[in-house]
Amino acid sequence: MNKEFDALLANGTWTLVPKLPNANLVGCKWAYKVKRKADGNIERFKARLVTKGFHQQEGVDFGETFSLVVKPPTIRLMLSLAVSHGWYLRQIDVQNAFLHGLLHEDVFMTQPFGFIYPQLPHHVCKLQRSLYGLRQALRVWFSRLTDQLQAIGFINRQADHSLNIYHQGSTLIYLLIYIDDIILAGTDM
Repeated sequence: MNKEFDALLANGTWTLVPKLPNANLVGCKWAYKVKRKADGNIERFKARLVTKGFHQQEGVDFGETFSLVVKPPTIRLMLSLAVSHGWYLRQIDVQNAFLHGLLHEDVFMTQPFGFIYPQLPHHVCKLQRSLYGLRQALRVWFSRLTDQLQAIGFINRQADHSLNIYHQGSTLIYLLIYIDDIILAGTDM
């Protein structure tokens, strides 16, 4: 929990502010998971702070949401191209992916259990960045990621929004996004 909390602070995830009388307040909780090695032994214990997005009110602290769906034919096509052409193939799991999403709405969250500032116990967290559980979390993460990809030359395919393609000279790279996982296949490492 300490490691997760430190990462949230280091990323500037929120600022503490006095609670506004009419502000909608989103709760939060700690979610725990045991990460295991391939052989089944415990690798580490993980704690993640998640919001109670069901407390959010449409039009108040979120507008649009987004559900990214990877089309199975796109996955099969990408993998078959990689195998048939002898391309490089990599899988990436983006750590704390949703923390990279910048919020455009004012979202206020209770201070996390076990980490309430003693000097400011009645203040709330005004979120600057997205957290798991927020209704707009995937939308803001995906938007920021695709903006960065487009800035370096990737083109987002409208037929499948999860697919981005980079083509420059003899370099061809396919990048497939599924929530916080990415599959890369291409001619150039």
